[in-house]
This record gives sequence, C-alpha cells and structure tokens, in this order.
Amino acid sequence: MASLLSMQCVASLRKCRGLVRSRTAALGVDARNYSGKEAAASAYLHRSVVPSMHYQKSLPRLPIPKLEDTIRRYLAAQRPLLDDDQFRTTERLAQDFQSGVGKRLHEELVAQDKNNKHTSYISGPWFDMYLSARDSVVLNFNPFVCFNPDPNAEYNDQLVRATNMVCSAVRFMKTLRAELLEPEVFHLNPAKSDTDGFKKFIRWVPSSLSWYGAYMVNAYPLDMSQYFRLFNSTRIPKRGRDELFTNEKGRHLLVMRNGNMYVFDIIDRDGNLVEPAEIQAHLRYILSDPTPAPAFPLGVLTSENRDVWAELRETLVAAGNAEKVKIVDSAVFCLCLDDESMQDHIHISRNMLHGDGCNRWYDKSFSIIIAKDGQAAINFEHSWGDGVAVLRFLNEIFKDTTERPLVHPDSAAGAASVDSASAVRTLQFTLDGKLENGVKKAKENFDSAVSKLAVDAIEFKKGGKEQLKKNKLSPDAVAQLAFQMGFLRQYGETVATYESCSTAAFRHGRTETIRPATLHTKQCSLAFVRQPGQHSVEQLQAMLHECSKYHGQLTREAAMGQGFDRHLFALRYLANSKDQPLPGLYADPAYAAINHNILSTSTLTSPAVNLGGFAPVVPDGFGVGYGVHDDWIGCNVSSYPARNVHEFLQCVHKSLEDIFTVLEGKPLS
Repeated sequence: MASLLSMQCVASLRKCRGLVRSRTAALGVDARNYSGKEAAASAYLHRSVVPSMHYQKSLPRLPIPKLEDTIRRYLAAQRPLLDDDQFRTTERLAQDFQSGVGKRLHEELVAQDKNNKHTSYISGPWFDMYLSARDSVVLNFNPFVCFNPDPNAEYNDQLVRATNMVCSAVRFMKTLRAELLEPEVFHLNPAKSDTDGFKKFIRWVPSSLSWYGAYMVNAYPLDMSQYFRLFNSTRIPKRGRDELFTNEKGRHLLVMRNGNMYVFDIIDRDGNLVEPAEIQAHLRYILSDPTPAPAFPLGVLTSENRDVWAELRETLVAAGNAEKVKIVDSAVFCLCLDDESMQDHIHISRNMLHGDGCNRWYDKSFSIIIAKDGQAAINFEHSWGDGVAVLRFLNEIFKDTTERPLVHPDSAAGAASVDSASAVRTLQFTLDGKLENGVKKAKENFDSAVSKLAVDAIEFKKGGKEQLKKNKLSPDAVAQLAFQMGFLRQYGETVATYESCSTAAFRHGRTETIRPATLHTKQCSLAFVRQPGQHSVEQLQAMLHECSKYHGQLTREAAMGQGFDRHLFALRYLANSKDQPLPGLYADPAYAAINHNILSTSTLTSPAVNLGGFAPVVPDGFGVGYGVHDDWIGCNVSSYPARNVHEFLQCVHKSLEDIFTVLEGKPLS
C-alpha cells in the first residue's frame, strides 16, 4: 500500500546517488511561459515535440534478480529483526530454498518471463494481489495527496478552484490522448537531453530504438503504461477478484455533494472541452442545490468489503439501476465538493483520506476533493497504478490552474443561456430493502473503522535537505534513521520497515521495497538512544555516514529492480499456482514477520504538494508519510489503538534533534 508516494526513479547505477528523490525535474513541473491568450486558445497543456509514448516500446525489461542475490539480500534484511537462534533457522530455510524448490521455481519464472516480453514478471501477480484483496479500499489501499493552496488566495474559492481543476484535468486528458504530453523522462544531464534540439532529433528515431538514443545522453524514459487508467476508469467489485474498467467514450463528470450524485458533460460531441463558463455555471448550480443528503447514500457501499459490495452491486443492477451504474463507472473522474472548511493538517488528512464515507466513490481511479475553503486533494484507487501517473497529473494540474486559470474570481458564472437545470442530471437510484440495509451496515462499518484511526503530524524546523547534503548525508536515509530511532526509543525494538521505490525505469515496472531497518541503523539507533555517553561525536557521525551509505546502496538496488521482496513474492505466487505444499521459506515465522510491516513509509516532495498520507498496513503499525524539504522535515503519521502516534512523533522529533546536534559537532546531553 505504501507504494503510493515514493515516486523516486533511478536511471543508472553509475550516477543515481543523490538523484533518487529529485522526482520533480522529471514530472513536467519545469517553468513554461504561457500568456493568458494562448491558454484560452489551446485545448492542450502543451504540445510535446516527442510523442508521449515514443519510448514505451524500447523501455528495458524489469530484470529478475539472481536467486542467490535475492537470498543474500533477504537474510541481510532479516538479521536486525531476529535473535541468533531465529536467524540460524531462517538462514537454513533460505539456503535450502535456494538450492532446492526455489531454484526450480526461479527457473520456471525466468522461462515464463522470456515468453512474455511485452510486460514484466511482477505486473500480473501485482495486479492480482490488489484486485484479489477483499478488504475495503478505504484505509487499506486508497491514499491521498493534497495540493498546495493556490498562491493567489482569491483563486482558492471553492467554485473557482473546482472549475479550474476540472478544465485543467480535461486539458491534461486531451494532451495525453493526443500524444502531446511530454514523455516522462529522468534527465541526468538536462543541458544535453532536455533541449529542443535533442527532442527534434529523438522524435525521428524509431520507437523501437528511442530509449537507446535517450540513454546515449544520460536521459532515462520512464514507463507510462498506467496513464490511460487515469480517466474514465473504475474498479468494479466482483466476487473473489475485482476488475478494472475503462471506457474512453465517456464525456461526463461525476460530481458528489452532500452524498448526492450529479453528472454533466465536460467534453462536447467534437471532443473539445465544454466552455469553462458553462462548467462553472453547472458547478454553481450543484453547490446551491438545496436537496438534502439522501437517507441511504450509495457512495458508502464503495467502502465495504469487496465481496459484500460485489453482491450488493449485483442487487443494485438487478433493481433497475444498470444504466446509472454504467454512468458512474464511465465518468471521466469524480469531483467531490465538501461543505465543510478544513481546520488544520489533521482535519485535512482525515477528510482527504476517508471523509464521512457518503460523499465519495472510492472505486474511481481518482477523485478530486475540494473543501468549502478550497483545500484540494486527490484520493486514488491503488490497484491500477503506483502513483507516478497521479503525481504527474497533480503537478500538471497545479501548474495549469495557478499559471493559466480559465475562470477567475470575477468571472461571470456563465451566460444566461446556460440551462444548468437541464444540463445537470441528478442520479436517483432505486433501492430495495436489501440495498438500504446494505448502505446502513456499510456506514456502520465505515464509522467503526475510521473511529479507530489516529492521525498526527510534526514539522521539524531545525534543519533539512540542505544541511544534510552539506554533511554528505542522504536526506532520505536520515529521515528513515529517525523513524528507527524513534521506534526504538518508544518500544525498545527494531521492527519490519517498508519503504516503496518505483521501478518505472522499466517496462511495466511497479515498485520494489527498500528495507530501511538494517544492522547499521540498529547499531546507530542503540548508540544514540541507549548509549549516547559511550560514543564520541566523531564516532556518532561515522555511524550516520555508514547508515547513509548503506541506505543509498539499498535504494539504488531497489530502483534498478534488484531488491528481494518482489522476486520472492513472484516465486511464492508461482508456488501457490501449483497444488503443492508451500516451500519452507514461506512457512517460516520470520518471513511472515518481515512482511508484517509495522513501519510502512513513503515520501513525497513536490512544489504542488502540501501533504500526503495513508493508513497503517497492519493493525499494530504506523503509516508514515514524510517529506524532507530544504530546511525542514515534515511527517504525517497514522496509527490504530495498538500504537501511540503522538508519542511516536515526539520520539522521532527527539531523534532528529539528536542527529542534527551531532552533525553540528555537539555532544548529546
């Protein structure tokens, strides 16, 4: 689940250190100068010289690691989590696996991969893992990413911001579908590769060779195969395993307000954006609609257990609602207009992560949520993609709405000829007793689940990325170390920790796991937390550098598809497909424990992003969203009752204070 927010991609083992986190350069957030007249006249965000999917055919394939490398990495990650006796057992099981059944499974996986060169070895199993999960998508899977406020305060008016975001979203969609969206490229040497001259050259290189042309100038195109699922897409609940649905013919927007559902066209019959003033008029009509909240808000069903929702959806269709359900499924996206203003970061997190359950359709590929005060966020369904596409979309939308807004605070709300009462259709569903009971039960389950979630946040203001880089330390490594120290300080142990890393540098890459809990972080945490007086400042600084160096190695390996988690996952998936007992490695309690990720972490920094977050992935875990900025570090963390999130953040803050104290050459008190 935490694969959400870590959008780092590494292009080459030779030069990727220090670049793993600098995603925004490759996300289309570079400054472009547009005049207002050009914006109004253009149907597109921009017109890329290089077609959007130009590199897709020639992307390198995701490598399957050597089995011996996977086992070595697996045991290294297990070592800090186990005592000596436990580790000996795990080591024996792993070595038996490597020389026995694991070797045969690996050979079969490699053979399968050779026969499926159009995709990656992880893509199918990973889709299956998400779509077969029966838990509610709320809290368990859907994350949120919050936009920064518009720098021009008056554009944060709910109606103005909603209209501009809808218009920019359509422009993004049209740009993507016309293959005019700049390809996603990671530039190691932008002066050579991110130039008009190079783009004019590479567009004439055949798609089957284009990646190699980019590689020659240290540019690394990223996989964009998930992008088409952004629009007109929905996760359809089915018994046992859900399905992904996309219908690009849909021209309408789904709007939710007060639990009521509305639709109107945002694309005309010629495929053009409907006049912005008309969209604004329709949204104004919805915002002023006095219709009370429905007694049985249908949206809450999308928060149910997937099998329960699948059965209720069948009932819904059978009750005469088939056409309306299709309208929801095929909508370009969902816009949620909330009637409350946000009080603080915690309120924003809770509202954008789960809300009240009634004014959402969690199954849509993404929803833009806009509160009464203009706070805006994206909540997205996770099975179709890992967030790279969502972050690109979010960055482009923020840039377009803030630099080239199509409606303004003083805009007329549309000409008098706009008949919103006719254009806007309210979706009224026929519900029988079973459906009404289903909605009631879903709301009870939803309220019970979200009531158990606690959210808290800190902003550490005594240092950030700049100071860490001056000390030649990886900012991400230091943040992760602070989580290890914080957990040790609070609970006295080292536990399984997950950090997601994108493998979008490969065709149909998904994610790989970085395992930040290492022997180095354990030793360093013990020194800082339990033995601060036993080590000199120089010794503590040396430990920090060891942690940073090893974390950098793990990050590079993961981004290049050389972790161990996805490989072992794919081998287990293959083993499960055979009617045979599970290999001993997977029956080992240590394997279950390392995959019970108590610290699930993900990072994101972007000029467009204010906040992001997700729930813990296990009942006794923390969901840690964080960002290391130039001169401060922010953490947005969630937990259930088994953990104390407020105390954890106090411990993390103390750990960061200690780290920066040592970096300043001062002893710990």
